[in-house]
Amino acid sequence: MDIPYTVQARPDTGLYNAKVGIWLFLASEVMLFGALFSSYVLLRVGSETWPQGLLNVPLGTINTVVLICSSITVVLAWASLKLKDFGSYKLYQGVTVLLAATFMVIKSFEYRDKLTHYWVRLNDGTEMTGHIEGKPFNWTKATLSKPELGLTEIHFHPDPVPAATGAHADSEAAHGHEGAAAHESLTIPVSEISRLESFGPWRSTYLAIYFTLTGLHALHVVGGALVIGFLWGPGSRMWRSDPERLTNRVEVSGLFWHFVDLVWIFLFPVLYLL
Repeated sequence: MDIPYTVQARPDTGLYNAKVGIWLFLASEVMLFGALFSSYVLLRVGSETWPQGLLNVPLGTINTVVLICSSITVVLAWASLKLKDFGSYKLYQGVTVLLAATFMVIKSFEYRDKLTHYWVRLNDGTEMTGHIEGKPFNWTKATLSKPELGLTEIHFHPDPVPAATGAHADSEAAHGHEGAAAHESLTIPVSEISRLESFGPWRSTYLAIYFTLTGLHALHVVGGALVIGFLWGPGSRMWRSDPERLTNRVEVSGLFWHFVDLVWIFLFPVLYLL
């Protein structure tokens, strides 16, 4: 028994079944991300202060270019099938998968940087942010104090803080910041650390939003890349038996990929630039 309208268009919609299905699915995705973006706007408008400069804008820019390029290659892959050029399809579809992998690798570097970036408070009230030598992953005061680790001190590299004047300088001095001195590496005894916390989603509302939105987007990237990869690999055998149906499947996967790219086009300026 053949399922109708997998290739030919339905008379009532003018679209084949898979295309109707993907548009309905994308409508639900718009509602999901729309709710999350709306929550972000409400939380930011209602906050008196909002963190700035916590994200790596150059890496975010590179990832934006990577996804835009992947949108182009996924269209070229579909167009190649329409032109009966299977070799070009394999090339463009393969490049799309590589670009998706590149995006995820860059995003993993961003995540690791956040989870190895620390805020530390000493017993005397001094507060600093920076990195611990060796980049331990998400350490806490309890972790550092474990006897089996045998740690008595850490080598801390404070974030550079520009020199300031007036009240701002007084505020920095109260938190242990002294302009250019923040570039120096500090040796801090573990016994003097009151609290240690990485810049994960638990650190602030902003970082919770960042990890939620970019993490959900990353899951969509992985899911889309797996489908595109399947159509590039084992699924491409359908070209010999039913080329039009393969072309339709590639088009549907491309529509989802365009949505994933569009979401990032909104995420990048909202989280990284504003």
